[in-house]
Amino acid sequence: MPPSLCRWGILGTAQIARKNWQAIRNATNATLVAVASRDRARASKFIEECQANVSFPIVPIPCGGYQELLQRNDIDAVYVPLPTGIRKEWVLRAADAGKHVLCEKPCGIHGADVQAMLEACQRNRVQFMDGVMFMHSQRLALLRRTLDDRESVGTIVRIASQFSFKGSEEFFVRNIRVRNDLEPLGCLGDLGWYNIRFSLWVLNDQLPERVTGRILAQQGSGKDGVPTEFSGELFFVGGASASFYCSFRSENHQWAYVNGDRGYVHLADFVLPFFGCEVAFEVNAPVFRVTGCAFNMEDHSRRLVVHEYSNGTANAQETRMIETFARIVTSGHLEPRWGEQALKTQRVLDACLLSAREGGKCVAVA
Repeated sequence: MPPSLCRWGILGTAQIARKNWQAIRNATNATLVAVASRDRARASKFIEECQANVSFPIVPIPCGGYQELLQRNDIDAVYVPLPTGIRKEWVLRAADAGKHVLCEKPCGIHGADVQAMLEACQRNRVQFMDGVMFMHSQRLALLRRTLDDRESVGTIVRIASQFSFKGSEEFFVRNIRVRNDLEPLGCLGDLGWYNIRFSLWVLNDQLPERVTGRILAQQGSGKDGVPTEFSGELFFVGGASASFYCSFRSENHQWAYVNGDRGYVHLADFVLPFFGCEVAFEVNAPVFRVTGCAFNMEDHSRRLVVHEYSNGTANAQETRMIETFARIVTSGHLEPRWGEQALKTQRVLDACLLSAREGGKCVAVA
């Protein structure tokens, strides 16, 4: 019989795991049992620091190795924020140990990795989901209703997005996101995953027919170089297209536009909502009106709002992600669509990178 509370373990002590530590604590249907690191002392230090900031009534247990955590019979699900270079191995091991898997992105180095993960999860009857938090915001439901009302935007013609931050000098020397052995997809995997996922979601998970990609800057040389600035174009059956830009070289930007034949939608913070108690987007259908000698471009914008805190609260998107996952686990009814979305995202990413490696030629998405 499924448990009423999803019992979590965290494989690794990456910085992002601190955010999901708090999300698990805020979730009404989850608790954290253990945290694993290759070094038990590191796991203990991580737990001590997080517990001092956001405390669990029962202090999570440190495990000196990932396998030690997977062998525990008091853990239902694992969150896997390990580097992409070693992620596949531990997702497969987690699935074989009967643990449900919430996986950081990019899920794999290429689509074959993700396919293997999904097959392992299906074989062991466990849930797979990638850690794209914005997918769980209430804003997305409101945005879907707006896109589907046939009036606000109309037929979608164009999607454009940017997700970027400016890495420091130290970042380009020490951070694993520019290391080929740990994060070979660089900014495309770390940031572009969100751009691609948003574009696919807007078009109801339709895969593009073909894509192009360009590496604008990279760390290292040749085909072993790690992308640090990337642009891509996606072309869909029916005429819609999407462009995206992701970068470790330009300052914080995370905007998205959806343009149609009746108007457009603008999200200024589509990945990480700006700090506050609201998440919002703008809908606009400007009118160009000529009266005699007056040429007026009229603004017809409206702001649509969801009362949802940006982070760290009971209704923030990361908490909702944990609650959604925990609900699946405790219900006993798996939802394969989450894994399918991850695989589609990875396949488009693969095609964009292949195009970039081959001089920007058009690549079909198989």
